Amino acid sequence: MTERTAELPGGETPGRPGASARVAGELHIGIDAEKVVVSPQRLRMRTGRAHRTQHGSVIEVVPAAPSGRSRESRVAVLWQLGLGLLVGCVVLNAFGIAWQLPALASIAGLVVVGWVQARAARAGVLATPRNDQAHVLLAREERIAYERAVAVSHRIRRTWPDLRALIDPVDADRTLARGLEQLAALLARRQEIRVLRDELIEAARMELPHGSPAAEALAAQRSRVEELWRDTGLTANRMLRSIAAAAHTGETLLREQQVGRTARDAELAISRLAAVGATGPSEAGPELAERTAAVVEAYRELATWV
Repeated sequence: MTERTAELPGGETPGRPGASARVAGELHIGIDAEKVVVSPQRLRMRTGRAHRTQHGSVIEVVPAAPSGRSRESRVAVLWQLGLGLLVGCVVLNAFGIAWQLPALASIAGLVVVGWVQARAARAGVLATPRNDQAHVLLAREERIAYERAVAVSHRIRRTWPDLRALIDPVDADRTLARGLEQLAALLARRQEIRVLRDELIEAARMELPHGSPAAEALAAQRSRVEELWRDTGLTANRMLRSIAAAAHTGETLLREQQVGRTARDAELAISRLAAVGATGPSEAGPELAERTAAVVEAYRELATWV
């Protein structure tokens, strides 16, 4: 079964996506309970800790689970640690060794330990980047669509080791990272259009005199926003389908290769058992060639986003 990607309202025949900033080096994708953040720069946490996982040039950031320690438990740990450090300073003083510097280092260490414990106890929340290259998705629809696209990208990457003869993994990684960045930019733009669209729909509910210039201006703006809404929906659906097609084609080709190997092994075994000469070439060859062409075409489709 193939994993479904979220499709957005807007039609059946998507257009070509608009150009967006290229991914330079790494692409950082952060997902927490309230938003998705995509940025070429390293993501930071507002609260809590993060788990970072690197997939080629894509680094995924998800909040770590809170430690669950209560404030009383953390204070008890600090007291125990502080008592041990105090005893150490007393011992140093007893041997005539200066204790002031170790005492200061102990205080600094307690402060750091307390800060680390407090941070680990809080739920993780990503900080919102302040650079113009970052894309932040807050709307539920856009977040779900992007999270599913990231999940499908994992399936694509899992096919690369067995497809090295057909696909350059380095080039495919760059193409996939650019596609994910462009999809984030498009969904962020669609998110803004969604807000404006809702505002215009709400304004249209106000009662205005027939033929009012304000009503006519509002209708014109609503028409333009609806056109943008449809266009971004078509483009987003095209990009989501392209990602899903690349994953499906790669997985199908791998299954075909496995079945082909099994068929060839069975053919050799049957030939040996029947004590006959070698039979003709396997009929799986032409179909395998077609599948090979299909996977290459799928990755070419991904490359058209650039």
